[in-house]
Amino acid sequence: MTDAFLARIAAALERIAPAPLAAPDFGAAEAFVWHTQPERLDPVAHVARVDLALLVGVNRSRDTLLANTRHFAAGLPANNALLWGARGMGKSSLVKAVHAQVRAEGFDLKIVELSREDLPSVGRLMNHLRAAPCRFILFCDDLSFSHDDQHYKSLKAVLDGGIEGRPDNVILYATSNRRHLMPRDMIENETQAAIHSTEAVEEKVSLSDRFGLWLGFHPCTQDDFLDMINGYCAAYGVTVDPARLRAEAIEWQATRGGRSGRVAWQFFCDLAAREGVRV
Repeated sequence: MTDAFLARIAAALERIAPAPLAAPDFGAAEAFVWHTQPERLDPVAHVARVDLALLVGVNRSRDTLLANTRHFAAGLPANNALLWGARGMGKSSLVKAVHAQVRAEGFDLKIVELSREDLPSVGRLMNHLRAAPCRFILFCDDLSFSHDDQHYKSLKAVLDGGIEGRPDNVILYATSNRRHLMPRDMIENETQAAIHSTEAVEEKVSLSDRFGLWLGFHPCTQDDFLDMINGYCAAYGVTVDPARLRAEAIEWQATRGGRSGRVAWQFFCDLAAREGVRV
């Protein structure tokens, strides 16, 4: 065999069974993203987030999550949190903003983003986090499961199952549009088809029950929508006549067919561009 052929074989074997991940340098950044194929923790140089003060209409969820995160960062008991509800109402933004606020208060708290597709590898990720000297928010954004999806079983062990349990220095924050992380018709079908319907439903909804905190996010009012936009204008120095701003904002949300924090930000970006202000 030639050297080139042997090198190709070695490369193929490396792809099939890559070498174990070396101990990550957690001092390299405040945020990381977990990737597979090959497994690695990539540092994030700049986290895309908004200031906590700019999140309007979610005061109760903000205060609850902030208090829970402070407790965790200080080494006190804290709960895993599921942020669920209306699209575009700041669930992901709140997690990232709370992380920034707690770090600003002097805690060495890291955040690690984990995608739903990579849940089967979460046990190996936990082994790396467990051995680290700092504390971590494990963040799973837009979490949900379809009818034939078995990934939720991997997450159950992370939350509180397994012989080792969740590492003391790791807490899980997840966002979802669904309170029970799966379609309503999926739960109803299980109820109708199963011999013991209660057991079938319990198997499916027991995942969300493992989150100690359920924080609901609901569609915002028009006043909240306008307050969001006014807050962005004040923060970024965009000065517009109030009557014009109100009229254009209401027209924008009408063309979008709804109001949310995401729609407010999209309107503000359009407004800032028209006013020549860089964001």
